Amino acid sequence: MSVLVIDIGTTGVRAAVMHGDGSLGDVQYRRLPPSTPFPGLVEFDPVQLGDAAIELAELALAGHGAAVAAVGVTTQRASTVVWDRATGEPVGPGLGWQDLRTVIACITAKAEHGLALAPNQSATKLAAILDQFDPSRSRDLCFGTVDTWLAWQLTGGQVHVTDRSNAAVTGMLQADASDWNDKVLDALNIPRSMLPRLVDTSGEIAPATALTGAPMLSSLVGDQQGSMVGQSCVRPGDVKITFGTGGMLDMCVGPGSPASANRSANGTFPIVAWGRGDETVWGVEGIMLSAGTNIEWLRDDLQLIDTPEQSHDVAQGCTTTDGVVYVPALLGLGTPFWDYGARGSLFGLTRGTDRSHVVRAVLEGIAHRGADLVEAAEADTGRTIEVLRVDGGMSRNPTFVQALADAAGRPVEIAPVADATTMGAGYLAGLASGGWGSFDDIADCWRPAGRVEPATSPGGPSRERWRDAVERAKGWIPDLSALDF
Repeated sequence: MSVLVIDIGTTGVRAAVMHGDGSLGDVQYRRLPPSTPFPGLVEFDPVQLGDAAIELAELALAGHGAAVAAVGVTTQRASTVVWDRATGEPVGPGLGWQDLRTVIACITAKAEHGLALAPNQSATKLAAILDQFDPSRSRDLCFGTVDTWLAWQLTGGQVHVTDRSNAAVTGMLQADASDWNDKVLDALNIPRSMLPRLVDTSGEIAPATALTGAPMLSSLVGDQQGSMVGQSCVRPGDVKITFGTGGMLDMCVGPGSPASANRSANGTFPIVAWGRGDETVWGVEGIMLSAGTNIEWLRDDLQLIDTPEQSHDVAQGCTTTDGVVYVPALLGLGTPFWDYGARGSLFGLTRGTDRSHVVRAVLEGIAHRGADLVEAAEADTGRTIEVLRVDGGMSRNPTFVQALADAAGRPVEIAPVADATTMGAGYLAGLASGGWGSFDDIADCWRPAGRVEPATSPGGPSRERWRDAVERAKGWIPDLSALDF
């Protein structure tokens, strides 16, 4: 049995065929980054995105040369598209999840309505699009996150749907994920009629008639939840961290809705891992606002390395940073600090500090942020994390992975593919089409590419120095540090 997977990330589109043994073949990829017309604004062309996804899917199917049992879709979360129901044409550009144009709207929603909304959620983005293109709320429009838009495209406009793993990060779902939240919709003047129908994360939805053979669209899942499933983190307590442009820790918690949809005391927040049948499985998530971004900074701005892979080689030029500490807060600090005014900082520089010390300090700083996420998730859930599973581009950097194991004080297992999101959507589509019988079967599929043990004892001097450096980096721009979403 084989399934087609379409994976739409923040900066690119991937299509691949996943086989019954969990391997990926016929992989097609196209870089398709969003545009930034002004600082803080992030936009994309929904038509271009949908066309690229279908084109690459067709190429993957052609390379496979046979029918597939199902189609799975995993996408960036909370990015927002609005289109005309009759024509299928977007009313304007899509707003990326990183778009910050609605910061003031979030502050206003909290002050006037008591709503805890963040600018990286869909709710205020949708309201902003409506205020611009349908201020009277009289047009027959559809809202969707990227999964909804792609499902519409794949089925020729026959279905307007989303799953709960995507819906839960829009800011418009009830705390128990049972339905859309009328309090939010009323406060932002969003017509309920334009919202998609909630469907299972894994289950038959509709034939993908835009593709050769019209295979059944059988899964929709947010990218981080897809990565969880792709790394077989499907049992309570399983944890993965994806180190891409940013960093996301996700822990599977299990059934039973959380007491609140808001951020917990230690900076994590509940997510829907997946919904299937009558059961919704929950998780918690912690966020690192910049991970791989720091490596791009080393390459593009400081020009200390030529490629991301070279960061490992350069860091090997020294055995320690000689006291240099880097706090990777180029975009502020997420979990557990949530300080948007913190800024990237280098401490402990001396006349003897060279290129290798700085590069190693950057890798170790990102690793310490990963350890921060682990500590926060343990504190908020009361669960002990025995082992970490990691994917993303940085999971292929040996210096970084060792630094993560040392900072977190526990073993790190490396995913067999760098982008486990694709595998997760494939597993979920295969689950719906009979390729896998249960989530236990998916758990048994875990075959890490490697395992790295910590070389130092947990909680040592490096963690104390790290915490001191973070305190110095916090509050650098007080006005931004005062923001709380």
